[in-house]
Amino acid sequence: MKFNKWTMGLAAVGLVSLTSAARADEKPSAVQTALSNTTISGYVSASANVALTKNYSASPAAGIPFQPLSKENGFNLDLVKLVISKPEDEGPWASGYEVDLLFGPDAVGYNTSVNTTSTADYAIKQAYVTLRTPVGNGIDWKIGVFDEPLGYEVYDSASNPNYTRSYGYAIEPTELTGVLASYKINDAVSISGGVANTSAAGINNRNAESGNPGGSSWKEGFLGTVTYTAPSSWGWAGGSTAFAGVIWGYVSNGTLPGIAAGANASKGYSDNNQVNYYGGLTLNTPWKQLTGGVAFDYVRNFQGGYDTKGFTLDVDVMALGLYGSYKATDKLSFNARGEYVEADGYNNDTYGGSGNLIELTGTVEYDLWANVVSRLEVRWDQNLSKATDKPIYSGYLPFGTTERDSVGLYANVVYKF
Repeated sequence: MKFNKWTMGLAAVGLVSLTSAARADEKPSAVQTALSNTTISGYVSASANVALTKNYSASPAAGIPFQPLSKENGFNLDLVKLVISKPEDEGPWASGYEVDLLFGPDAVGYNTSVNTTSTADYAIKQAYVTLRTPVGNGIDWKIGVFDEPLGYEVYDSASNPNYTRSYGYAIEPTELTGVLASYKINDAVSISGGVANTSAAGINNRNAESGNPGGSSWKEGFLGTVTYTAPSSWGWAGGSTAFAGVIWGYVSNGTLPGIAAGANASKGYSDNNQVNYYGGLTLNTPWKQLTGGVAFDYVRNFQGGYDTKGFTLDVDVMALGLYGSYKATDKLSFNARGEYVEADGYNNDTYGGSGNLIELTGTVEYDLWANVVSRLEVRWDQNLSKATDKPIYSGYLPFGTTERDSVGLYANVVYKF
């Protein structure tokens, strides 16, 4: 009988006997059976960031998600992510689970509900059970804490076209505690819908009206999405996808959904309703190496009522992003993003008008080593608001910054395992 190297090593130091190992090998234990399909994966991300403009801390780029000032002008460990999961099989009553654990600076503030302090550098990103019910083509359920489904970009930077995140990503929710059902109508159309405690981050977080901090009020969040994938009969456009979704919920914890509030702090307005809309398109082109993308994010906070001057207290923020990717070779690719952001709303009992931002980002990726993503990126942000404009929630998007422009250079290496 053959033994693996770990068993031989344990036997060598007397921790197990080969006889007992042989008996155990004859009949798997309940633990071995339960873990037989479990996989472990993740990544390690490191970076080097350089500010190419002065007064970087007062520039729009100071608010880039997951790029706190402590990481500028130096070398950094960004994050270690560990994923333990068991995917569903093809059975009609399939089940599985996933747990995502974060460690490192980019975990700070992601989910303070599981940390002893808001500065702890670890977090639970996702932890959910998956179940399938044999209704029609099969309904797949997620129950627990899971990523919100909206957006062109995701938390895992190596899965995005660019290293730095967009402002559109910054105004989206991050994680939800609840139930999500997904259903594939046919090869082209998939839908999902669910209910969550709140659209603000925080495991088991509750939405409570003022005076009910215990969460006794039934003020849940609701979400729905639809995805369309172009069939192969569309020629070069085949495989292109269009996605639309909405999340509506009562949010009552934390700060405005701002990138200046912390790496991924609770993104919700205080004690009122909020709705996030998203529409996105990923488009193939007649040139196989070239793909494009469009992302539109819109968030509105219904604070209710009017200020002393008769202006509504609602706040609106819109972000429009354009993406392009060109894969020159199997290892070399070029990615670009352009973005326009506008905010309109109320500030300290005074209507603040509109604030505007633009950003342009260019990224070169060359994957020389196996399992390694290596990128070099330059990013330019500009505050278009006039100096006389009132800062619209300067703690939200950086409209109130004193510097008009910022340019940053980023190098990023990620090992995926």
